[in-house]
Formats: sequence, structure tokens, C-alpha cells
Amino acid sequence: MFTGLVEDLGRVAAVDATADGVRLTLTTALAPQIGLGDSIAVNGVCLTATTTTDDTFTADVMHESLRRSSLGELHAGDPVNLELALRADARLGGHIMQGHVDGLARVAGIEEDGFARIVTIAPEDPALLRYVVEKGSIAVDGVSLTVARIDDASFAVSLIPETLERTNLGAAAPGRPVNLEVDVLAKYVEKLTGAVR
Repeated sequence: MFTGLVEDLGRVAAVDATADGVRLTLTTALAPQIGLGDSIAVNGVCLTATTTTDDTFTADVMHESLRRSSLGELHAGDPVNLELALRADARLGGHIMQGHVDGLARVAGIEEDGFARIVTIAPEDPALLRYVVEKGSIAVDGVSLTVARIDDASFAVSLIPETLERTNLGAAAPGRPVNLEVDVLAKYVEKLTGAVR
């Protein structure tokens, strides 16, 4: 489980793509804390560390994750948001996230708003918007954010300077793909209320 509070802005060191999937090697200051088999959210996607060094870890990305996320579009040198799995004794500072990406979206627009930046995001599958509510939580590339506004095709989030500096969303430009994870509670409510009918 994750909270969407990015702990490090890592870098892609290598991408090894084969017919079986993609092996990512990532450079991060978090590497000394990562053990074999540990879960790490990479741009919001829960991956498992398969090897570690003093400053890197490697993880395999299966086809299902490549289909649902932007990880297949990563190249060496790209910045990635990294978060270690939540410890049981830690504060829940963002919102409950699983690292199970629901789908891709694209940055549709950017506008400056004082010291904040408003980013409009359009899901490739607009059906995901039924789980998004104004002032609710959403994960964008693994960052826990609050929805500022929503319409039938997109939603907007307002990013404070801290988020712009500490995550790869600070460099987000129109057209860029981002990973979305909607609030899992909304999906459970939908299923349970549908089963009652």
C-alpha cells in the first residue's frame, strides 16, 4: 500500500525491452532502503525489486502493467516518481493507494494560478471519471492530489510549488501520458451497490 507522497525523484538508468516484458533499472537515493522483493511505486505503478545496488534497483514490468500504464514509454534519463511501500507505523499523509493503475490519461492543459499550477488531465477512457469527484483524491503518476474541478471529459488538479519541485509533474506538458489510479473505495461502493439492486 502507498499514500501518494513521493519520496524521491529517481531516474531511469536503463530500459531492457524484450518480447516477455520490460526490465527497468532506476537510480535513486532510496536504493539503500530497498531489499529484494520490496514493493516500490514507480510513477504510481507497484513494482517488485529484483536486484539492488547502492544507488539502483531493477524491476520487471509485465504486459498487463505495460498495457495499463505509461511505463512502456520510459527512456533512459527520464525522471520517475518513487515511493516505498507504507509501513504500518507511518502517517497516512496522502490517501490509500494500491499502485494498481486504472488507466492512462494525457495532460490536456496547463495554466498558472499564482504560485500554483492548474493541470487539466483527460483520461483515455472517460468512464474512469465516474470514480472522480470534486475535492476527492486521485493519484496522477503516483502523486496523491485533490481534484479541483471536473467535467465530462477531464478533471483538473492544482499543484503547489512543493509538488512541482519534488515530482515529475513539474515538467508535465500538454500531451504527456500520465498514470491514473482512482479511489479504490469508489470502485467497491459501485460494486456493492450494484450487487444490491
